[in-house]
Amino acid sequence: MRKRYEKLLAIENEKGQEAKKNSQEANRKSENDTGTEKKNENSLSNQLIDISTSNDFKQLTLDFDSCSFCIGYYTTLVDKEIIHRDIFPYLKASDSISALPLVLPIEKVIVTTDLSKIKENLLKGFILIYEKNKETEVCLVKASVENTRQVSLPEVEFSVVGPKEAFVESLDTNINLVRKRLPIPELVAKDIIVGKLSKTKVSVLFIDGIANQENVNTVIQRLSTLDFDQINDSSIITQLIQDNQNSPFPQLIDTERPDRIAAALGEGKVAILVDGAPHGLIGPTTLFEFFSAFEDYFLNWTVASFFRLVRFFAVLFSILITPIYVAVITYHYELIPKDLVNTLVISRSGIPLPPILEALILELAIELLREAGARLPTKVGQTIGIVGGIVIGTASVEAGLTSNVLLIIVALAALASFTTPVYQMGNTIRLIRFPFLFMAHIIGLLGVAISFCCLLIHLLKLTSLGRPFLEPFYPPRMKDLKDSLIRLPFSFQSKRPIQEQTEKTDRFSAKKAKKKKEQAKKKHGF
Repeated sequence: MRKRYEKLLAIENEKGQEAKKNSQEANRKSENDTGTEKKNENSLSNQLIDISTSNDFKQLTLDFDSCSFCIGYYTTLVDKEIIHRDIFPYLKASDSISALPLVLPIEKVIVTTDLSKIKENLLKGFILIYEKNKETEVCLVKASVENTRQVSLPEVEFSVVGPKEAFVESLDTNINLVRKRLPIPELVAKDIIVGKLSKTKVSVLFIDGIANQENVNTVIQRLSTLDFDQINDSSIITQLIQDNQNSPFPQLIDTERPDRIAAALGEGKVAILVDGAPHGLIGPTTLFEFFSAFEDYFLNWTVASFFRLVRFFAVLFSILITPIYVAVITYHYELIPKDLVNTLVISRSGIPLPPILEALILELAIELLREAGARLPTKVGQTIGIVGGIVIGTASVEAGLTSNVLLIIVALAALASFTTPVYQMGNTIRLIRFPFLFMAHIIGLLGVAISFCCLLIHLLKLTSLGRPFLEPFYPPRMKDLKDSLIRLPFSFQSKRPIQEQTEKTDRFSAKKAKKKKEQAKKKHGF
């Protein structure tokens, strides 16, 4: 009996210990849950404490009969008129956070519990609203202030004929300017956030059903994989996503004209617009498009073709004329015509410097005048450019440092480089002239020929978003010649460029257009 009693007592003790253990575990779990809840409740407060260290962050509490609301916002990012007109009066009619989206007369109202989303939107000009002593759910209301300039005239790509609108720093305004010219639902805008610090919004534009999806995916993939802290302009994106970042040649067209972006999208290209940048990017592109002004399409095709050929001649002249002068004067006197020899001899008599130093002095003087004119205010810069050019040129000739013939050549070469419609390509032309000069000094015309071959090889290897940069000459595509060196009439441009590999190649039916024209002629008699 005693053994049986001891056995029963041991069993009861074991049951008591198990019950005590279960009770302790339940209490511990309850304490953990309570601690987690407290941590979650305090997390928003902790975030607000961190943010409130900035002097432009304001917090206030509004007590109403139905509810008490706490409000926080950056005074430098929000429009105070929106706060007092569209938010404060309507808070009285609400008794909870969930009711605010139905009450507030504002389009963008977000109810969330995501702390990262709260912090992100506060920095975009949203107002934080939450119930007092109840921070689990908050409301974010958009009240950002829009400090942007009005749409103005193009400054870099100004044209006498055609539209006079240019992009501004607001991304929404820029997309509006493009959509106004392409009012179709197929125009798609894909937004990507880039930059660890700047959190810049970038929009990729293309026409669904026309643009090659491979080009679109290439652009989106390159933008999505950008690992850079601060992106404040489209020019930074150009340098980061172009195919060859070491090439002096731009591989994406930088433009400030919304009509040019719209026309490029119609051809099947992809456009990139950056929030805060008054320029857009176009790709893929070819070398010849950099010498095509958009004004060409507003002129008669014969006039436009003539101006385009003049630009190509001006570029070659700007690159080659000074190196050829240095090579001929240094090594190849026999190539100079007899009637011109006396003029060159007289112009160089008394000049102590070799032709290469003479040319470098004038070229660097021209570059200094350009930089000074670009950095100074507009009116002062123009005066410095004109007066400085005249004074320095005249003084250098009279001092016997340079010849008057070379002065004329360098001035014409500088003038020819200004004919390039795209600013970035103009900078490239200014740069590549110097290697030609040094090679001309070392081995004469052979050096100029070698430099030209190296330049051609480099251009043959270049691509834009994976597409050949020298198309339609390499690879040869005769159909695309209609809008390269010259521009043929629009009636010959019924197909989109082969370069883009578009999903829909026809722009219009040439046969149908001709048939309609003949029918109208028969019907009306003219």
